[in-house]
Amino acid sequence: MEQTRTVHSVGLEELSQAARYRRYLFELVEPHLGDSVLEVGAGVGDFAAQLTGRRRLVVTDSDPFCLWSLRERLGDRPEVEVCALELPGEVAINPPVDSVVAINLLEHLDDDVAALRSMRSAAVPGGNVVLIVPGYPALYGEYDRAVGHLRRYTPQTLRQAVEAAGLRVAVLRPVNLLGGLAWWVAVRVGGRARPTPMLVRLYDRLVVPMVRLTERHFAPPFGQSVICVATVPAD
Repeated sequence: MEQTRTVHSVGLEELSQAARYRRYLFELVEPHLGDSVLEVGAGVGDFAAQLTGRRRLVVTDSDPFCLWSLRERLGDRPEVEVCALELPGEVAINPPVDSVVAINLLEHLDDDVAALRSMRSAAVPGGNVVLIVPGYPALYGEYDRAVGHLRRYTPQTLRQAVEAAGLRVAVLRPVNLLGGLAWWVAVRVGGRARPTPMLVRLYDRLVVPMVRLTERHFAPPFGQSVICVATVPAD
C-alpha cells in the first residue's frame, strides 16, 4: 500500500488547531481550480469543507477512518462524491474533472511520478493538477519521519517529477518563507519531534498573518512549502 493515509493522519491534530494556516493554503490553491474538482488524499476534509460553489467535488482517501469522516462531514452536500482511492493506481473518475488537487500528499508516496500520472489521467485535457508539498530537504527532521514523509521537495525536484509524469508546469514557487524559518528554529534547531499545541497556536496567530501579507508583494526564494500548478497537455 503506497498511499499511507494512516501515517499521514498523524499530523491532523496539529492542523485542526491552525485555522488561519488552513485558510492560507486554500487561498493559494483555490484560484487554480475549475468547476469540477478531485481532491486526492482529502484526509478528514479540512480543505474540501472550504471548497464550495463548485458543480462537482470528488473527495478521496485510502484510510477507512478518513473516508468515514468525509462522509460524516460532507455527505449532505449534493455536489460531493466520497470515494476510496489509493495511489498510484487507476483513478476511475468518470467523467474526468477540470482539476485535481493534492495537499501534502505526494511526499508520502514511494513512486511520486506514477502517482502524478494517475492524477493526470483523472483530469480533462487542458485541466490542472495542483500540488502543495513540504519544501527543502534542509528542513527535514524528526517530525517528517514521524508523519511518514519520504522526502521534501525543492522547486527543481518537483519540476522533475511533474514533467516525468507528462504534465506541463504553469506555476512553481516556494511559499511561506517565515514558516520555513520558524520550522527550522522549532523543529531542526530546537530538536522537537513535533510541534507542541502552543507552538502551533502561536504560529497560526502570529506567523501566518504576516506570511499572507508579505507574500502578496514578493516571491520568496525559499519556504516551508512548494506550490505547483501543472497542466494536462491538450494533445
